[in-house]
Amino acid sequence: MKFTKMHGLGNDYVCVNVFEEHVENPPVLAHAVSDRHTGIGSDGLILIGRSEAADVRMTVYNSDGSRARMCGNGIRCVAKYAVERGLTPGPEVRIDTDAGMKVAECHVVDGVVRSVRVDMSRPALAASEIPSTIPVDRIIDHPFHLRQSYPQASACAELHTEYVITCVSMGNPHAVVFVDDLVSIDLDNIGPNFEHAPEFPEGVNTHFVRVDSPRHVTMRTWERGSGATRACGTGACAVCVAGSVTKRTRRKITATLPGGDLDLEWADNDHVYMTGPAVEVFTGNWHG
Repeated sequence: MKFTKMHGLGNDYVCVNVFEEHVENPPVLAHAVSDRHTGIGSDGLILIGRSEAADVRMTVYNSDGSRARMCGNGIRCVAKYAVERGLTPGPEVRIDTDAGMKVAECHVVDGVVRSVRVDMSRPALAASEIPSTIPVDRIIDHPFHLRQSYPQASACAELHTEYVITCVSMGNPHAVVFVDDLVSIDLDNIGPNFEHAPEFPEGVNTHFVRVDSPRHVTMRTWERGSGATRACGTGACAVCVAGSVTKRTRRKITATLPGGDLDLEWADNDHVYMTGPAVEVFTGNWHG
């Protein structure tokens, strides 16, 4: 099976062109190729295939084999792949996803896609749309008591339990926690407990965010199904919305993640726009 390793700000994926390749069991394949010791190494698997309604179809599987409805960094990689491989002439690419149709605009220089701006559609703020069972209409600056719902995360570490969260869906669920100190966050312990908290029946991606100015934030992420990642595109979009609704930031910001910067705008049409790079690392053949 031919594959292409790609990443957006270090959030890396094994991409397979299913116009040409056949993938029989994507969840099993995702788990195998993502292993950084015995596989290719990635945060997940992306299948790029045909769509009757769009230029291409993107299907995403996390490293644990679970299926993700949307991936912000992955969709930029798909747009780059589609334009550079001639699946669509570009620079605009219409991409069908489990979270609906998305439109990506590629910035192309000498035939190479340098960056991609994606219309990530409207955010959802209703608790039922996250989804969450927290009994409020919107989870905005809401006190949250975190329980040891996933004791395997760290059997010895003491779990800090009191947080204030703001929740946003960008086609997948996000909990945003604004903090003063990012360094002291025990992400490997806290992240899994958020992910598996019973208040989030489909799990949740969790982002710890320091507001540096009204136009700039720094964030760390725990992604459901993948763990700590160097970047999360939908998460950065959620942070842009959360910062605005809580009056901490403007509607147009730059988010600094461990892998680099993303530019976000929650525009007047209620759509969130994300701009950032996509990089092809290498191609190869999988014989696993």
